[in-house]
Amino acid sequence: MADPIRDIALWTPSVRSETRADGSILVWQDQPLGPYPAAITDPLMDWAARAPDRIWMAERDDKRAWREIRYGEAAKSIRAIGTALLEMGLSAERPLLILSGNSIAHALMALGAQHVGVPSAALAPAYALSGGDYLKLRDVAGQLTPGLIFAADAAPFAPAIAAVFDPSVPVVACAGQVPGRTMLDFTALAATAPNAQTDAAHTAITGDTVAKFLFTSGTTGSPKAVIQTHGMLCSNQQTVQQCFEFMKDTPPVVVDWAPWNHTASGNKVFNMVLYNGGTYYIDDGRPTPEGIGRTIENLRDIAPTWYFNVPLGFQMLLDAFETDTALRKRFFSRLQMLFYAGAGMSQPVWDRLTRVAEAMVPGGVLLTTGFGATETGPFAINCTERQSRSGNLGIPAHGVTLKLAPQGDKYEARVKGPSIAPGYWRNPALTAAAFDDEGFYRFGDALRFAVPGDPSAGFVFDGRLAENFKLASGTWVAVGPLRAALTNDLGGLASDAVIAGEGHRALGALIAPNWDALRAVPGAAGLTGEALLAHPAVRRLAAQRLMAHAQAASGSATRVTRLMFMEVPLSFDKGEITDKGSINQRAVLRHRADLVEALWSDDPRVITLGSDQIEA
Repeated sequence: MADPIRDIALWTPSVRSETRADGSILVWQDQPLGPYPAAITDPLMDWAARAPDRIWMAERDDKRAWREIRYGEAAKSIRAIGTALLEMGLSAERPLLILSGNSIAHALMALGAQHVGVPSAALAPAYALSGGDYLKLRDVAGQLTPGLIFAADAAPFAPAIAAVFDPSVPVVACAGQVPGRTMLDFTALAATAPNAQTDAAHTAITGDTVAKFLFTSGTTGSPKAVIQTHGMLCSNQQTVQQCFEFMKDTPPVVVDWAPWNHTASGNKVFNMVLYNGGTYYIDDGRPTPEGIGRTIENLRDIAPTWYFNVPLGFQMLLDAFETDTALRKRFFSRLQMLFYAGAGMSQPVWDRLTRVAEAMVPGGVLLTTGFGATETGPFAINCTERQSRSGNLGIPAHGVTLKLAPQGDKYEARVKGPSIAPGYWRNPALTAAAFDDEGFYRFGDALRFAVPGDPSAGFVFDGRLAENFKLASGTWVAVGPLRAALTNDLGGLASDAVIAGEGHRALGALIAPNWDALRAVPGAAGLTGEALLAHPAVRRLAAQRLMAHAQAASGSATRVTRLMFMEVPLSFDKGEITDKGSINQRAVLRHRADLVEALWSDDPRVITLGSDQIEA
């Protein structure tokens, strides 16, 4: 029998359910949600009083040394910045817009605004750095009408700011200039003396006060401003703490790269640290061939207690863990939990990560995930039961009621509770469409029971309803589960897959290649791009694994018969991929219609079930 997993205190949920006459199913936890603060900055102020010298956040400076800020200092800066923003007349109608990557200054500006009831809105830097017509940035500017822009280094953003924002909107920066625009110095703002107005504005915050706006793109790629209230963010963190009970006794130490303009880190990880008095080390790396080296450097320095990444990031770290004993020891030395999100984790990556964890810690470390959205804070459903396979999303968090609404032969997931967003800023029509007549937020995703009829055993993703389509036979294709299955069956050759075949008799797929795995195929070392994808050994191995996938499939709706590796990287600007690595299936199909058409042609790039490709 395997050793017990590294012991940590977690929830002991009691799940209840009700099946209604209309076929819908409600699932919730018996234990109520505990009390939570009125404002998201209240926990940080509390920790500043209790442990002022504890490190709250750290980042690399120009010499690669860690620059730290402690809770006491952070609290003073946040109050000062909030005071300055009030004096400038900022409000929900004229919020703070942030055009920067993760940094201490970014964090202080956002919390300074939120502390006095002024919403902040962090955007993906690519909105302003992509050039062209800045269409997404113009859309955002029109929705928010910001009263102030923060850019840690203003120079790279100067062309976009000049092109998009009214000249009357000033810019706060730590460095750089935007010619012809009023510039404010960040250091000066952080030295503003608080006054009675500061405390009055903070005291006036209620659960309904808007704390921030987070933008999420639909299938059209048009950004939507999701309202994040203080009550939503605080209740969400209370659900996290009641799930991860060990954080009450062991404040989390995280090393995190994921962008704060996304809910995963911008809400969950960022606020989890300040809520529990932890320490946040900003990882200036990324899960890319160019950025993973910095992530590894940072993990050599700092051993996390709680670690989050997207599956691609874990895949890249595993390549280092399996060859670097010192890095492996350091990483697992005090690790309490591994958490993945942003995409489904393939079984080969799950198995590799589990093996490494078990080699370093008797019994291993809990590897888990959950299910949520920008509109849910994001923490809504989470799994803490040890699993042998990836994919179990878990059960509803405290205070969250899950509704499974019948949609044909599937159940659409819907949720309700204090941690759910009230809607979209200045868009009542979009808000109305996002909620059902009982006020449940509609994910647009289907879930199914992990164990039929047993809600306590958790739920499994069953496809995005808007992505699903019919074959020519009239058979529905559940795209989400099939993407995960095909990625698994390709055994590490693919980072992700996009399923095509609407109106055809069989399915095809466009494959985002795992370039390192392809170069590891015997005979393919040193090759790149088209030459690597066309190498006979690479094609032969892909065809063999495609054949195994097809032979194991239960029918035409779960059997991919042809595939093509995509040589051109997925595009953020076109909405094909987010800056945290998630693929937008419909956007890829729309922008790469020529490749989709080629799947059913004699194009030599297509790999099929043909025996000439399978034989050595």
